[in-house]
Amino acid sequence: MSFPIKEIQTKPFEGQKPGTSGLRKRVKVFQQEHYTENFIQAIFDSIAVKDSTLVIGGDGRYFSPETVQTILKIGSANGVGKFIVGKDAILSTPAASNVIRKYKATGGILLTASHNPGGPNADFGIKYNVSNGGPAPENVTNQIYEKTKTIKSYKVLEAPPVDLSKIGEFTYGPTKVSIIDSVADYVSLLESIFDFPLIKKFLHDHKSDFRVLFDGLHGVTGPYARALLVGSFGLSEDSLQNCTPLPDFGGGHPDPNLTYAHTLVEVVEKKGIEFGAASDGDGDRNMIYGKGAFVTPSDSVAIIAHHADAIPYFKKGGVKGLARSMPTSKAVDLVAQKKGLEYFEVPTGWKFFGNLMDAGRLSICGEESFGTGSDHIREKDGIWAVIAWLNIIAAVNQNSSKLIGINDILNEFYSIYGRSFFSRYDYEEVPSDGANALVEHLNKALESGSLNNTSHKAVSSSKEYTVSGLYNFEYKDPIDHSVSKNQGQVITFSDGSRVVFRLSGTGSQGATVRMYVERYVGPEAGAAALAEPAAEGLKSLIEVALEISKLKEFLGRDEPTVIT
Repeated sequence: MSFPIKEIQTKPFEGQKPGTSGLRKRVKVFQQEHYTENFIQAIFDSIAVKDSTLVIGGDGRYFSPETVQTILKIGSANGVGKFIVGKDAILSTPAASNVIRKYKATGGILLTASHNPGGPNADFGIKYNVSNGGPAPENVTNQIYEKTKTIKSYKVLEAPPVDLSKIGEFTYGPTKVSIIDSVADYVSLLESIFDFPLIKKFLHDHKSDFRVLFDGLHGVTGPYARALLVGSFGLSEDSLQNCTPLPDFGGGHPDPNLTYAHTLVEVVEKKGIEFGAASDGDGDRNMIYGKGAFVTPSDSVAIIAHHADAIPYFKKGGVKGLARSMPTSKAVDLVAQKKGLEYFEVPTGWKFFGNLMDAGRLSICGEESFGTGSDHIREKDGIWAVIAWLNIIAAVNQNSSKLIGINDILNEFYSIYGRSFFSRYDYEEVPSDGANALVEHLNKALESGSLNNTSHKAVSSSKEYTVSGLYNFEYKDPIDHSVSKNQGQVITFSDGSRVVFRLSGTGSQGATVRMYVERYVGPEAGAAALAEPAAEGLKSLIEVALEISKLKEFLGRDEPTVIT
């Protein structure tokens, strides 16, 4: 049966510029007539669409099912050869990256706004990933944006909707559609990376003194966690909570940090659970949190790198290199130096890691924004990080008469490398004018050198910090030689501490300003100094950073929205 193709006239919308994380706006913006269709047509106008194979998935947030049908209609009308779609339009971002790579697809369209809230009055996003499974680079996103500015029409196949609830092979006009199990390929991938028998044995032997709780925050990772923790490792359903994906994430904010993952923190502390973990809306972020033990993302990637030989994937293939985003603490640099590995400091955005991975120069990497991953795919991977921690804990306990838990692993790491005390202050949905004024204030200080060698005293402790430098981070990619400028202002101090200020592009409205604070204490300081709460260890530096930046004055906020 043939279906007619209809061309629909339209006009451009302003502001359809995708970033590394795609195009993110409020749902109501995407629901405007022609808005979503325009952007999807612009994607197809920017890639080699004829006879292509494209993956479709997402985090299941509100407005996803309708958008999948729109993609199928426009894609088929534009000549897509085959769509691979996660059942019920569900595929975590890491799982989608794996599917793109495994089936050698042309690319994929992911419907996600990551860790942002969902629902009719919340956020939606459309993101294009390229054939390596990673986010589209700027030359692709810029091309998409240019198409959105000149679009005059889009094409649709006039056909009934595809039933996304049935696994199998179907035809949709001239296009093949394969509805796949959203979880199976991903679980198979992790089985090839980690020591599943070792993890299962450890969890079985310690079911009374090492309890596990995973909180899916009603995002996409619930089914993946169930397949692994219950299916592969034999834990009970009690090891899971909030693991049913919901279009509005149960009314919560699916961001795995101490503020928004309070459902995990509260139960872990109340029941004294030894190992808690959470992931975000689309599954690319993670938090590791046990009773009285919080692992910062900066420490997490460094500890995984330190213990890489415990993981079969790295033991067999070796670790090619390590990397972190610029705002992330320098803990992983210390591991690379000790192990004699190449290491990189890149701008925020996973595409920079992807270039290094494709060139065979990077194995393990992370961002302080609760993103950790490796070269098994080209996205950060929340569930991967959780299983990596379970693999490491199982390995270090193999020949131990005493249970070694999260805090033991942290303290051992600090005794070897020292500790990078680290915190991030997020000021969300602040006025754009104030955020830009803050950036301008720091840029003027950079240009004039007015802050150089100035001393600043903390109010609470009278401790003095002397500014040793101020610069705007710039990165030249060693692979494609592209240059990324204005990636964040960095203030350095004479004692090695630093503070970073960045405007974030992951929100859907207003501006988000992030302040990152880092202070290094060497292993010689001793166990007591290394075990000090981060808030105490950083209090004086934070006071000085707020004074220098005049942040409260520019943003009109006395307190951050989130502290991590």
